[in-house]
Amino acid sequence: MKKWKVEAAVEDGGVRCYVGRFLVVATGENCDAFVPEVDGLSEFKGEVIHSTEYKSGKEYEKKKVLVVGAGNSGMEIAFDLANHGAKTSIVVRSPVHILSRWSTNFGLVLLKLMPLHLVDSLLVLVSKVTYGDLTKYGIQRPKEGPILIKTRDAKYPVMDVGTVKKIKSGEIQVLPALKSIKRGGNEIVFENGKCHQFDAIVFATGFKRSTHLWLQGGDGLLNKDGYPKQMYPHHWKGENGLYCVGLARRGMYTLGSDAQNTADHIFNLISK
Repeated sequence: MKKWKVEAAVEDGGVRCYVGRFLVVATGENCDAFVPEVDGLSEFKGEVIHSTEYKSGKEYEKKKVLVVGAGNSGMEIAFDLANHGAKTSIVVRSPVHILSRWSTNFGLVLLKLMPLHLVDSLLVLVSKVTYGDLTKYGIQRPKEGPILIKTRDAKYPVMDVGTVKKIKSGEIQVLPALKSIKRGGNEIVFENGKCHQFDAIVFATGFKRSTHLWLQGGDGLLNKDGYPKQMYPHHWKGENGLYCVGLARRGMYTLGSDAQNTADHIFNLISK
């Protein structure tokens, strides 16, 4: 019978070894901060941080700050920076759904009563009425609905905290994808060919999984990005006693069912 062997570093600098018939990978979807490769980034003269290191916009007052990434973290950080007097810009590279919190909560209630495509259509309509045409500010809306995208791709819509109002007022500038950083300075080149100078860059570019770096023999369960190869709801079970919990790209929703399925399966095996 194959057994899994896990070597873990301990505080005194040594290594502790664990051996078991079963191994459950529950390291999460957001275990390692991800910063994309950008030509010239290592020579940027200003400050460079990931969103996980961001504390407050207070220390950036009157500074030119670029936020890279237009998910919920990026939009909230841009809002906070603008509130503290920073000259804020945000990179919006891909189409994004922006919804108010009340409409999102209402949509989740409607999902119990209506088909998904109808709820999506309603949410998009409410967004258009609430925010108007955002394309003139550099923000495109996806062709598919917000709930469909969340369910299929695990990409969440942006819950607006007031960022859109500041974008419309000019307090926050929207820029396209960054292309490179001019070497030895603080000037950034964007895909539209324009250049802008910044004192700091905040990468709100999400996370990556490092499972593939330490897990040996798990190729049948997880792909190179650390996500299950099998589609939900068959994603949690691998071979030879290997399981994963919380990697379905569906947020907190599947944690309970993953854990229960894994526990039940292991119980059934050891009860035989």
